[in-house]
Amino acid sequence: MSARIAVVTGGTAGLGRATARALAEDGWDVAVLARGADGLAATLAEIEASGRRGLAIATDVADREAVESAAARVEAELGPIDLWVNNAMVGVFGTFLDTDPDDFRRATDVTYFGVVNGTRAALSRMVPRDRGHVIQIGSALAHRGIPLQAGYCGAKHAIKGFTESVVAELTHEGSAVAISMVDMPALNTIQFSWVKSKLDAHPQPVPTIFEPEAGARAVVQVARTPRRRTWVGEPTVMTVLGNMFLPRFMDWYLSKAAWDGQFAPDKDGPRLPENLYEPAPGDHGARGAFSDRAKEDSVQLWGIRNRRLAAGAGAALGAALGAGAAALAVGLLRRR
Repeated sequence: MSARIAVVTGGTAGLGRATARALAEDGWDVAVLARGADGLAATLAEIEASGRRGLAIATDVADREAVESAAARVEAELGPIDLWVNNAMVGVFGTFLDTDPDDFRRATDVTYFGVVNGTRAALSRMVPRDRGHVIQIGSALAHRGIPLQAGYCGAKHAIKGFTESVVAELTHEGSAVAISMVDMPALNTIQFSWVKSKLDAHPQPVPTIFEPEAGARAVVQVARTPRRRTWVGEPTVMTVLGNMFLPRFMDWYLSKAAWDGQFAPDKDGPRLPENLYEPAPGDHGARGAFSDRAKEDSVQLWGIRNRRLAAGAGAALGAALGAGAAALAVGLLRRR
């Protein structure tokens, strides 16, 4: 069996680091695209320690030509790309009017146009071969914006609309290339230690928080069995459905809970240099500062990894409830 080749953008820290590691452990050869030399070297070492081939390429995904060059190098050195995971992001914390326009544009260029550039590089190779898979790392915030992260929320919403458009085009053409959206909950990643922030306390992901490895396991599962959409974690499911059916309530609720929930005064202390325009020196791994309050797993995440068992359990529960209801109805009729 030939080697499976994956590309992970932003693969040296946070969810990207956990995903690169998890894919290697699942038998993929992995190319990592990111900016920081220290993180690239450390991630490459982890991939190779798993017994897989790796390739680390210094790349700013906001630069379309750099992404195209990286893709060409991956195919030249590792082989045809089977999987492309668009994960890279940067952000700015603060109210919209307090956010410098150049900072907002930079967050959009990396988080949104980085996905556009990666998708173009991947599809231009996959579509002629009529095989391949692109995974877009989305977010609960692609369905519902929250205060203090307008740039990030706007970019994630844009990724969702962009992806839907491209999927419709591929469907029209009868292409066998798959594109998946995997929407993440709040994750304990390093971004909260190096994000550019105007908050007067250390920023944090809005609880409930999960470790990045939980999200990476979901990505690996989708890589194994492509699915159009995957909502990771109970908070993501509740956010998406809540905004569908109770949008005005969500406006009110998130104006309070999501505002206060992004401040972590207990974590105030030395922080890493901001990485909005330049990478922070050093290797900072996958996890951030919130492991003391982050979850490793949940019932919903187990269900993503074990869809057949979960479907069977759901069917059995439904049958049991149906049988119970029928028995109750028969009993009531007999009493009449």
